[in-house]
Amino acid sequence: MKRKMMKFKLIAAAITLVLSTGACSQKVTSPTEAKILIDQSITQSALNRLGDTLDIKYRLITNYPDGCPTSGVDGRCFSAQIDLTSSVDIASKDWAIYFSQMRPVKSVNSDEFTITRVKGDLHKIEPTASFKGLKKGITKTIDFRGELWQLSETDAMPNYYLVSGELKPVVIKSTQVTKDAETGMELRPYNVAFTDADTQYKRSDTDKLKWATPEVLFLDNQGVDTQPESAVNTIIPTPLSVEVTSSDRPVSLAQGIKLNLNSIDAGAITAALERLERIGVGQSENGLVVNFKKVTDGQASGSYRLNIAENNITISAGDDAGFSYALASLTSLIDTNKLSVNTMSIQDHPRYGFRGMHIDVSRNFHSKQLILDMLDQMAAYKLNKLHLHMADDEGWRLEIDGLPELTDIGSKRCHDLTETSCLLPQLGSGPSADTAVNGYYSKSDYIEILKYASARQIQVIPSMDMPGHSRAAIKSMEARYKKLMAQGKELAAKEYLLVDFDDKTVYSSIQYYDDNTLNVCMESTFHFVSKVIDEIAKLHLQAGQPLSIYHIGADETAGAWLESPVCETFLADNEQGVKSSDEFGAYFVERVSNILSKKGIEPAGWSDGMSHTRHENMPKQSQSNVWDVISHDGYKRAHQQVNLGWDAILGMPEMLYFDFPYEADPKEHGYYWASRNTNERKLYGFMPDNLPANAEQWTDIQGQAFEADDTEQLDENGKRVSGPIKEGMGFGGIQGQIWSETLRSDAVVEYMTFPRLLILAEKAWHKADWEVPYQYEGAVYNQDSAFFTQEMRASQLEQWSIIANTLGYKELSKLDRAGIEYRIPTVGAHIHEGKLFTNLIYPGLDIEYRVTGGQWQAYNSPVAVEGQVEVRAVGADGKRRGRSLVVM
Repeated sequence: MKRKMMKFKLIAAAITLVLSTGACSQKVTSPTEAKILIDQSITQSALNRLGDTLDIKYRLITNYPDGCPTSGVDGRCFSAQIDLTSSVDIASKDWAIYFSQMRPVKSVNSDEFTITRVKGDLHKIEPTASFKGLKKGITKTIDFRGELWQLSETDAMPNYYLVSGELKPVVIKSTQVTKDAETGMELRPYNVAFTDADTQYKRSDTDKLKWATPEVLFLDNQGVDTQPESAVNTIIPTPLSVEVTSSDRPVSLAQGIKLNLNSIDAGAITAALERLERIGVGQSENGLVVNFKKVTDGQASGSYRLNIAENNITISAGDDAGFSYALASLTSLIDTNKLSVNTMSIQDHPRYGFRGMHIDVSRNFHSKQLILDMLDQMAAYKLNKLHLHMADDEGWRLEIDGLPELTDIGSKRCHDLTETSCLLPQLGSGPSADTAVNGYYSKSDYIEILKYASARQIQVIPSMDMPGHSRAAIKSMEARYKKLMAQGKELAAKEYLLVDFDDKTVYSSIQYYDDNTLNVCMESTFHFVSKVIDEIAKLHLQAGQPLSIYHIGADETAGAWLESPVCETFLADNEQGVKSSDEFGAYFVERVSNILSKKGIEPAGWSDGMSHTRHENMPKQSQSNVWDVISHDGYKRAHQQVNLGWDAILGMPEMLYFDFPYEADPKEHGYYWASRNTNERKLYGFMPDNLPANAEQWTDIQGQAFEADDTEQLDENGKRVSGPIKEGMGFGGIQGQIWSETLRSDAVVEYMTFPRLLILAEKAWHKADWEVPYQYEGAVYNQDSAFFTQEMRASQLEQWSIIANTLGYKELSKLDRAGIEYRIPTVGAHIHEGKLFTNLIYPGLDIEYRVTGGQWQAYNSPVAVEGQVEVRAVGADGKRRGRSLVVM
């Protein structure tokens, strides 16, 4: 026995030595021991050491490899490489590397390694029988091809991890994100930077979009002059009317304000007063008197009048929102250095009743504090709807009384291939459940969020996506089922079961899941839905904000159920009027919508799922969130759903998805399937009441012009298939969107949201006079149709210049004071006759430059330069820096 134990210890020692690092570089020379290295398992300490030292590099080679089509979508592919460089010799095959690959691997060109897709974006690298080992300091490269293309350096997801047998998985340190000390943004040191605009940043051979180099940005920023004086009397969002009565005798608020509430509820304006105090204007007995006056003039909710006189301020409004928004306007007017305003009279009311912001906390969890901070800023800029997306494939983020598995299992991802304790890792989450991308809101957290929102006149719209995008719920309820079945409680186990275990349907969602869709033929599915709705409604009631809108998702159903025995039985005999499997998706949305309606809750869903329903089976009061791309005829579905009488809320991706890049640069964060350059200026130019007219000023995702035909279109039977909005109909509002697949931290969410949120508020609250009026008879719009006249374009530029100066000279400093990590813009620049010229998308921020790696210097005017020149902008507070660019 002792001899066997000694032999085992010698084997373990030999393996450890080969995997060890440091001063010792002993090598096993015995043929017997060498064979053991191939045949035996790795120890935990050796695996840990390998995770600490293995260097991985991810490299996109080209989006145009031989053998793949160069245009269109079908068959498109890219080629990439993963380098493995070990600091020790490794002969064992008993290991694998798990990693997230956003686009599935199609083929691997390697004798020594395989890459297989596990589920969703989770992939696995394994040594083959031909694996010859890793030698210290020698790089081995795995060549592979993936589906479609990769256009962003942030596509390379972090947190690769090692697995060997039953050992604890180990994150490979070289694949972890780091933080840039000056910008505060995530860095991916394992990803090799893009260098070729043609092969790495073009989507197809017809792609005309230009990489946003300093030279490109310099041209794009033209027409906006530095005009700090234009920001003085400007408010974001722009009021209906402003009459400045004196500009040479500013009213000082340095002594604060004194409130004369006149029976107005002080609690309703507390949040607005706190923002005033944050910029230096608090309440004081010696302050300027602010009189509040309740009026009943029939104006829309949030309307107000603000009169600033030399001796007092008067606010007149019909509701709490109006009083809060008037204080928000006063805050916007105040110069944070001088704490003064000019005398003026403002009359204001909102363009849309629905002014929303959507935040996805399901893909990657985001903290309660982020949500509270977001609510603060939404209120500051008069947004009034928070669409909180709390359940999707990758996570369930709200505690539901009676269904603890939803958060015990569905709120976290870890390396449990059985998914009995957590979901599989996705989106670079890594193997540990103890990470910031995991988590959920407790019932008390959610009630706190609701109360915080109510105090800021914001309605929270919960969203738990169904019947697709439901993998977190499905796996949680499967775990519940198995646990109760093991206890012999079959009836209870089946109570909330969401799938038919005998369903043989093969399908794939857009995120490459084949098991993420609720079975709509099972009564337990609707029991589950009703249970969730009821529990959420209870939380809303406890918080004093009754649940009046609930978003069911309803989008991107992948085609499940076709080979489900339960569905076959249901189809043969049901009382719901379902006659074909083609009606399953519509049936689910219609039934859940009516469940909600009977509970006094308006149903809401994404436009694609809503479009599959039969209008006559839907509640009359229904909301559709339109997320269709205008350049792909998305305006047609928007018009169709408006004409049904639904509350159609615009969320068009190419300008309202804030998880898309600001500029066309592969270093910018975000997805990019509808746009690669959604900056503040483009968003300001959006004409929401006339969607097709935007074809006159925009290009599609590939930088190409497109046409929008808004005239009536009939099918071969003379039935209308699309056409203009009916006169008297219109959109209910607009909503900005944050999806979090690639947004891993609160800081990145803020970067992507701000300052775009301010321009969203501008479009939601104020209709600019330069917008092309809608033509109810229909029209064809393109870049030659000229409905958007030169006069309108000039007015748009003039008004954008005022907004841009207001951002740079006034509003960004307020975001700094609130601790918001907004994006500092990249600098436009070019060198002409040896001199450096620069500009920014909005003036008011300082610019710095450096030459050939020298010290950063302040840029004040065109300056002579030689060598390699870099430029960057400085935040309004003078502390944070933006990303630097090299001027060619």
